[in-house]
Amino acid sequence: MRAYDLILKKRNGEELSREEIDFLISGYVRGTIPDYQISAFTMAVYFQGMSKKETLDFTLAMIESGDTISLQEIPGIKVDKHSTGGVGDTTTLVLVPLVAAAGVPVAKMSGRGLGHTGGTLDKLESIPGFQVDLTGAEFFRIVRETGAAVAGQTGNLVPADKKLYALRDVTATVDSLPLIAASIMSKKLASGADALVLDVKAGDGAFLKELDQALALAEAMVEIGEGAGRRTTALITSMDQPLGRAVGNSLEVEEAIRTLKGQGPEDLVELCLTLGGQMLCLAGKAPDPEKGAAVLKQLIESGKALEKLRCIIEAQRGDSRVVDDTALLPRARHTLEIRAGRDGFVQRIKAESVGLSAMMLGAGRETKESEINLAAGVVLHKKVGDPVSAGEVLAVLHTDLDPGSSQVEAARQLLLAAFACGPEKPAPPPLILGRVDRHGAVRY
Repeated sequence: MRAYDLILKKRNGEELSREEIDFLISGYVRGTIPDYQISAFTMAVYFQGMSKKETLDFTLAMIESGDTISLQEIPGIKVDKHSTGGVGDTTTLVLVPLVAAAGVPVAKMSGRGLGHTGGTLDKLESIPGFQVDLTGAEFFRIVRETGAAVAGQTGNLVPADKKLYALRDVTATVDSLPLIAASIMSKKLASGADALVLDVKAGDGAFLKELDQALALAEAMVEIGEGAGRRTTALITSMDQPLGRAVGNSLEVEEAIRTLKGQGPEDLVELCLTLGGQMLCLAGKAPDPEKGAAVLKQLIESGKALEKLRCIIEAQRGDSRVVDDTALLPRARHTLEIRAGRDGFVQRIKAESVGLSAMMLGAGRETKESEINLAAGVVLHKKVGDPVSAGEVLAVLHTDLDPGSSQVEAARQLLLAAFACGPEKPAPPPLILGRVDRHGAVRY
């Protein structure tokens, strides 16, 4: 078997067998197949695509390139959640304690962010003392004792994906649907959950701008999950405006705490209850997602979800006093307000511009080497559809940078331009756009 022949086969639009895909992936990881040949292969995939069988086989081959995590020693059905990312995407911080409070163990492996804000690990590290670097033994012990833990990936998980993504990034082959689906699902399946709920974002602040693209990716990922023997459901959700009101690491932790106290923004609450209802349904704790969402709503109202968050923070050596006093979280030295120039209604908030503004203030990383400022970010005072008067505050910037610097001024201007106000009140923007499961895809 030669890599040349397999590249030619894929270039001509033919389907590769599992053995041929294994040969390519294992050879690339071992170093016997060079970068230039895998580059040619990924470009062939970019133009010719992959069949459903090829995409599943490709994902499984990447999983087998390294370690896998077994969660079998943790009792119960373990359900994981993954989001394709957006602006103000605080759902994991709310969902982990909320779903765990319902008796579903959540053993979550998360990552750090590259872009608008930090990833889940960065956000949790804004809680003083919180440890995300856990040994395998610590991770399993905390999940068994508290019902949930969130930690960084340990071991040699899916090394093929790390190598392949770095190569795709410099060869203009990142945006290939089967390669995106295989990349995401290989990491989730290697992390050992029994079932998966996927939050696939579509809109201005998502990497997939169009609903059709998001639906296609969701279908591909559900097919991979089900093909690998894991119950998998995907929701397509809107990212045409930021989710919630906070964009930034400690700011999002504070918003998550308020949400678990029953004081969260409507859209964040709706999404967490909807995703969590799906998770409870897959775990066998609710007969359908709607009843699962009702259970979770009661757990917020009773305070049990908030207490679960406190337990998780303490178990991971964080300062649980932040649950009662969010002033203990990192605070920016400076805040700047942006105000409306006219009366009317907020008709649009460009999510990507809000995210880029937060990154310019220090909340995110432009490169992997960038230092993140846990206190920086943006808090929205108005959302789409809200009435606004001239001079009223639209949003507040939080930063440790010099307020008079050109960087802060550029962030301020970008944030101001993200808002569009007009005389007519717009229709309420939908949050849940569709669902994909083993029965098919539905647009809402």
